[in-house]
Amino acid sequence: MGAKVLPLDRTDAATLQRWVGVGRSSSADAFQAGADAARAATTGSQTRLVIVFCSDHYDLPELVRGIRGVTGEAPLIGCTTAGEIAAAGASDASVVVTALGGPGFSVATGGAVVRDGCIRDAGAEAVECLSRIDQREHQVLLLLSDGLMGDQQETVRGAYSVAGAAVPLVGGCAGDGLKMTATWQLHGDEVLQHAVVAAAIGSDAPIGVGVRHGWRKVGEPMLVTSSGANRVKSLEGQPALDVYLARLGAPPEVHADPAAFTRFAMTHPLGLSRRSGEEVRFVTGADFDDRSLLFVAEVPQGGLAWFMEGDDASVLTATEDACTEALAALGGRPPAGLLAFDCIARKGVLGEGGVREEVNHIARFADGAPVAGFYTYGEIARTRGVSGFHNQTLVVLALG
Repeated sequence: MGAKVLPLDRTDAATLQRWVGVGRSSSADAFQAGADAARAATTGSQTRLVIVFCSDHYDLPELVRGIRGVTGEAPLIGCTTAGEIAAAGASDASVVVTALGGPGFSVATGGAVVRDGCIRDAGAEAVECLSRIDQREHQVLLLLSDGLMGDQQETVRGAYSVAGAAVPLVGGCAGDGLKMTATWQLHGDEVLQHAVVAAAIGSDAPIGVGVRHGWRKVGEPMLVTSSGANRVKSLEGQPALDVYLARLGAPPEVHADPAAFTRFAMTHPLGLSRRSGEEVRFVTGADFDDRSLLFVAEVPQGGLAWFMEGDDASVLTATEDACTEALAALGGRPPAGLLAFDCIARKGVLGEGGVREEVNHIARFADGAPVAGFYTYGEIARTRGVSGFHNQTLVVLALG
């Protein structure tokens, strides 16, 4: 896959040029896969940033070594995934490398390991790189984090405390192919765990962010009457698990089998009422002893919530709407590239054929520009307000 080169100002293309390139490799050899994907991505000059989305089955130090052998000392961030996305389709055993280059971009990166469980501090520390980029009219902070480490809304709050309201936040939580045991984050030559990595990107051209989930409300809203530590204990004063199973008419096997419950929950999330709109929370599991529901992020006590469901049609409509929203911010300029952060639960709804159709949708909106992304354990998109962590949602970043 090559790079698409676009002049920022056609009257001065020699000094105002930027490019985005994407390469993918499914080679079983980690070093070779990294080198091949990086070589395909870096077809322009002055590489400013390298972004890596890869399967966790690779020898990650060797993968990074292969990439760095091609890209040199260019700033690098990345993470393991629950599946990789490129314009040609989705995979779950590959590496996708995205490169940004040219004088039209300014980039700085940061990384921080979560210490003493303080995810907010790690988010704040990682995005301090924002102060090191040249001032450009358009900026965005790209965040990749360990979604298995506590409440990921805290990552967003930490980043917001440094970046403020003027700089959008986008990104996603690393995966491990649905094993749900450990994820890895990449920063420079380092392979990290329990970390947040970030890239501050400044551009002379517009940057757009689109966010949609495609889920519909089921039944009446409910009050979260008891919750804490990513766990909802009761809804409307009743055990949360019992309310969940009854209101959704869950089949008998879901009532006692944790694996069956997880499969059912992937397509039946919880919706939260927010001032900025509704957010979705992935139900990651259930405690069959105390009858509570488990989540990847906080569900505030006293909040209004409802159960949700979706199908392939609603999910694909959300894909089109997210792409449309992201491209609208470019003011009619064709995109130089698109990055997609797509929840693994949406992939479960679509199935193999629907996944192909969704990637084709994104590629059509890209109109020949490179496309890259990954299936996540949670998505980050903050364009207004303090909140910005999502589940079972598609986030699209459009670079003009």
